[in-house]
Amino acid sequence: MELVLQDGKNSLTVSRKIFDCDFNKSLVHQVIMAYSTNARQGTKAQKNRAEVSGSNKKPWRQKGTGRARAGSIQSPLWRSGGVTFAAKYHKYNKKINKKMYRSALKSIFSELIRQKRLIVVEQFFIEQPKTKTLLNKLKEMLLDEVLIISKEIETNLYFAARNIYKVEVIRTVNINPIILMAFKNVLVSVSVIRQIEEMLT
Repeated sequence: MELVLQDGKNSLTVSRKIFDCDFNKSLVHQVIMAYSTNARQGTKAQKNRAEVSGSNKKPWRQKGTGRARAGSIQSPLWRSGGVTFAAKYHKYNKKINKKMYRSALKSIFSELIRQKRLIVVEQFFIEQPKTKTLLNKLKEMLLDEVLIISKEIETNLYFAARNIYKVEVIRTVNINPIILMAFKNVLVSVSVIRQIEEMLT
C-alpha cells in the first residue's frame, strides 16, 4: 500500500495489514471503554455505622423522655455517624488482550488514513523551543488540533507545543486509542510509521 506524504511528491510503502483495515466500531469502543475504566483509581472509601468511632451504649432509655428513640450514636441519622451505603474500595479493571488492543489500533490508524487525518512527513522538528515557530509551521501545513507523534521526545518540540491548545507531543510507545481519537489530525514522520509497523506486527 502506498501512502502519500504531506508534500504530495513522495510516497511510502506501508503494510496493508496495519494501515488498510476495516473500521471495527464495536471493538474500538470496547477497547476505549476498558482503557478509560482502567485509569480509575477506585480508592474512594467511607465508614459505615460499624466502622465509625463511638460508644455502642444506648444514648437514653427507649420511652418516657419525649425524645425520638435512639439506639446508637453511630447511627447514620446522627452527626458524626456512619454513612448509610458507604462507598468501598473497588477494582474497575477490565482485561483487554494484546490481540484486541492491536486490532483496535490498526482499525483507528486505517480510519485516520481514510479520513485524511493522518499526515506523514519525511521528518518534523523545530530549531528553537518557541511556540510561535511551531504555530507558524503548523499554519503552513494547514493543521490545527494536532497530535504530534515522535520517536523520542525532542526538547524543542515539547517545550514549544506545551502551551498550545489542542496540540500535544507524545512518544510512539505512548500511543493509545483514546489520544488518537481525541485529535482532529495526527502528524507523524516516516521513522514513526516504521516504528508503528514494528509495534503492531
